Amino acid sequence: MTSTLARPTSIRIFLADGTPEGLRIVEKSNWTGRAVVANRSQLERALTRSEMAQPGVYVLTGLTEDGAAKLYVGEADALGERIKQHVSGKEFWTRVVAFTSTNEGLNKANVRYLEAGLLALAKTANQWALDNGAFPAPPPLSEADRADAEWFLAEMLVIFPLLGIDAFESASSQTSDTSTESTQPPLTLYLNERGAKGSGREVTDGFVVLKGSSARAEETASIHDYMREQRQILKARGVLAPQEDKLVFTQDFRFSSPSTAAGVLVGGSANGRLAWKDISGKSLKALQETRLEKI
Repeated sequence: MTSTLARPTSIRIFLADGTPEGLRIVEKSNWTGRAVVANRSQLERALTRSEMAQPGVYVLTGLTEDGAAKLYVGEADALGERIKQHVSGKEFWTRVVAFTSTNEGLNKANVRYLEAGLLALAKTANQWALDNGAFPAPPPLSEADRADAEWFLAEMLVIFPLLGIDAFESASSQTSDTSTESTQPPLTLYLNERGAKGSGREVTDGFVVLKGSSARAEETASIHDYMREQRQILKARGVLAPQEDKLVFTQDFRFSSPSTAAGVLVGGSANGRLAWKDISGKSLKALQETRLEKI
């Protein structure tokens, strides 16, 4: 739907309260969009801003009861009025990110298109739990309006990761180097421990386990609650599927670190920097140290 080609750009984050954790306004060079970012406790102040009276698309983020990242995607003719309804209607969320246009360039059809686009991306990526129960089809737009909406969506997708929201980017897209300067393919690493066999790759914000990797079905007696919950969440969402005496990854999946990825595979604690190795048996730790020596 949108291009993943990376290009230099400038993004400005204005701290409206003067603190990094406070109300933030995000703008991007050569773009008419603007994002208002607020924690739930700051919502009253956020609602006084003029942007919140305009049409736009928004996401609510928080955690599931199991501690997994969760979000809700919505659209509104008046962002503030709609988001206020979620204060009593939805309990999970702790932060809202609302996008609108600085030149009144978004109408009802535009924001519905953006909502449908974000939902489709999040559903396909399957990296976060979704609170949405319906996934509407995008409304019909003229060719020109569709191009404008796609451009707006692409710019939003650049900003989300800066706010810690990687729900819209599939793990598969991160395992291919899109840099025009790199001539080397991404390095595939392997894990073969305690009956688990997997392959994966380092990415900028974690580690991706590749589709087809097999995890141990059993868990060690000393497994941490966090790791056990991670495995349960992935099984419930279909990322890990039973196959004979193993659990097989049905898709590429991004973890926050190599150790979390390794722990899910082996069903217990694991040092990912030692467990993941290249085809010659050199550990990720050794590979990272070798790269630093070349600087």
